[in-house]
Amino acid sequence: MIRERLCREYLEEIERLERSIRELEDEITELRMQLNLKVDEANRLAIENASLRHKLEVQRRTYNRMVELLKKIKFPIILLNDEETDGE
Repeated sequence: MIRERLCREYLEEIERLERSIRELEDEITELRMQLNLKVDEANRLAIENASLRHKLEVQRRTYNRMVELLKKIKFPIILLNDEETDGE
């Protein structure tokens, strides 16, 4: 009698633990999928950031070339310094 009761309790505990393991495995799978999505998003943002930096650098070079050209042809211009870009 006691043996059967103990066995039943152990079996119930084993089943409970198995359910918990399955739930944890499902949660791990979900977290991995979320992590993969976040990594993909971070990669897209890094690529976009690099692209925007490149475009900005191209615009700066073009601006500087235009200013130099206008100076060479002695075109009257007034250059205003933008406070935000003075440190860059």
